[in-house]
Amino acid sequence: MAESKKKKEGKSGYKPLVPAVEQASRVLICLGRSQQFKMTLTEICREVGIYKSKGYSILNTLMQFGFVEKDPQTKTYALGPGLLSLSRHLLDHLDIRERVAPFLKELAVDTQSTALLGMISAEQVFVVAKHEGNRDISITIRLGHRFHITAGAHGKAIVAFMPEAERRRILSRKKLFFYRDPAHMDMGKLKKELEKCRGQGFSQDIGGLQAGINAVSAPLFGPQEKMVGCVILMGTFSEGLVETNGLKLAETAREISSALGVDKMAFSSLYS
Repeated sequence: MAESKKKKEGKSGYKPLVPAVEQASRVLICLGRSQQFKMTLTEICREVGIYKSKGYSILNTLMQFGFVEKDPQTKTYALGPGLLSLSRHLLDHLDIRERVAPFLKELAVDTQSTALLGMISAEQVFVVAKHEGNRDISITIRLGHRFHITAGAHGKAIVAFMPEAERRRILSRKKLFFYRDPAHMDMGKLKKELEKCRGQGFSQDIGGLQAGINAVSAPLFGPQEKMVGCVILMGTFSEGLVETNGLKLAETAREISSALGVDKMAFSSLYS
């Protein structure tokens, strides 16, 4: 009987969620994403979509564990220091490569190409994880390899999703490597590609960095929706498969971003 009930629940799309825990999580996310450091009870409940009585109970409970603190004078709430010990524990044991490995493997095997994880550091993109899906053809890019932040497909993906002011600053430079040689720079063409990238979630490079090798790339976001890197897919796949592989890549990048702590509700604002 119990087994048949489980099967029935699975078929009906049953999800074992606890409403109170979900609402408490959304309250924390709301406080973490707010442009204001402190918010009133009314603001929090309006943003989360719950009644004041429910919001008040949730906030009081979170305060008991130090996850939220209240200013008695302004009657506003903010994230509490109790979260620091949790975040520190996570950061001390977080291995991004280990976390993204299953995503890269699935993408690489599915497309028979090489999937790379690139992390931004200053104005370089460092390859920190890699999976080759085609054993017959190997892409000669080693772990630790670094690209310029404006090079090829990944450069377009990163710059396309930068804040506008930062994007203008980058594009005002004399030397840009989107098309490998700065002498081949075409600003009109690039701006059209960046706009297209923001619309479809990925950029592309058709043999631009290496003859016979095509690439697509999508941005990667981390905590507080900050861009931290990108996912790159490189291979000998045909130009006709660029869009198909690009869409798969963009979805993988979103899944990795979610695994790194990005709230799925934030994607609509990030990819706009």
